[in-house]
Amino acid sequence: MELRNWAEPKLALPDDGYRGALAARLWRPAIGPSVVAVREDGLRDISAAYPTMAALAAESDPAAALRAATGERACSLEDALRNTPPETRDPGKPHLLAPIDLQVVKAAGVTFATSMLERVIEERARGNPDAAATIREEVRRIIGDDLSKLQPGSPAAMSLKQVLVDQGAWSQYLEVGIGPDAEVFTKVPVLASTGTLTDAGLDPKSTWNNPEPEVVLVVAPDGRITGATLGNDVNLRDVEGRSALLLSKAKDNTASCAIGPFLRFFDRTFSLDDVRGTTVSLTVRGEDGFLMEGTSSILQISRDPEDLVRQTIGPNHQYPDGFVLFLGTMFAPTQDRGEPGLGFTHHPGDVVEIAAPGLGRLVNRMRHTHDCEPWTFGISALMSNLAKRGLIR
Repeated sequence: MELRNWAEPKLALPDDGYRGALAARLWRPAIGPSVVAVREDGLRDISAAYPTMAALAAESDPAAALRAATGERACSLEDALRNTPPETRDPGKPHLLAPIDLQVVKAAGVTFATSMLERVIEERARGNPDAAATIREEVRRIIGDDLSKLQPGSPAAMSLKQVLVDQGAWSQYLEVGIGPDAEVFTKVPVLASTGTLTDAGLDPKSTWNNPEPEVVLVVAPDGRITGATLGNDVNLRDVEGRSALLLSKAKDNTASCAIGPFLRFFDRTFSLDDVRGTTVSLTVRGEDGFLMEGTSSILQISRDPEDLVRQTIGPNHQYPDGFVLFLGTMFAPTQDRGEPGLGFTHHPGDVVEIAAPGLGRLVNRMRHTHDCEPWTFGISALMSNLAKRGLIR
């Protein structure tokens, strides 16, 4: 399936178009990665004022700073989108990148009751999808499937924990799902994320995996939440299901983290309260004609976004360049794709669309990791590039 079918501004932009404070990163041939303001008259290169997106996100008011920034017009959004899919890209023209750079990529897990139950099932199945259906029935018989009103760390949650311990049904996933401490991990290295209209990676050893559509918060070095975007926290269920100690192998692989298409900084048009009310939609289209759709509502999250940020940054955990934080997902696909009872897993060539009204649409095609574009432009390359351009001293 060709990614260029989604390369249109109306498919990438939020429902209110250019009204919000939107920023992106653009690869400019013979220049390099550039921070751009996404405006109706085109993508304006503001790298002279903000050489990195991390610097812009750390401003006291990033939305106002973005609107005030000036710079040359690099190209239209339409031209950048159309030149981003790797199979049709003209290397002599600009294309979009992931909209973050020096920010650390963090992710919160087990923040929704539904996906928490699926993690328990993965653990009990030891990564075997054949066993999942039977175990799913057993787990729900013991603990039910509606824990959305249970406050993690509360006396009621601790009472439930004791009941489950007594019944031999306790799990490390229930610990972070209803216990006082959230699961927060590092998803991928700095600069390893891929953007919209690119291939996202699946390790070929995995035979049971899924997309994870999520809202991603943008957080400044001092802990302020300054914006949001969309992300796909690609997950290898069979790998993590074998052991939670394999989390890094399940999560951190080439092109396994998709973010974009833009950062939307908070202002009067879009705020953290809008994030709290956001419903993220997911569509998976396979080359075999398979179609799967789902949603994930932040209203059903077990831990408030501000609480997740507080558990990520503080005196004992500091991020001088800021970070982005995946909020987790309630979407855990169980729809059978092949033989009944085996549930969902990706096929190479699947196109995944993740959308939210205020954040636009992130589109990626799933490939095996070795078939994705190799990641070669790291931190030293970025610093060298910015120094040659006279943007850092």
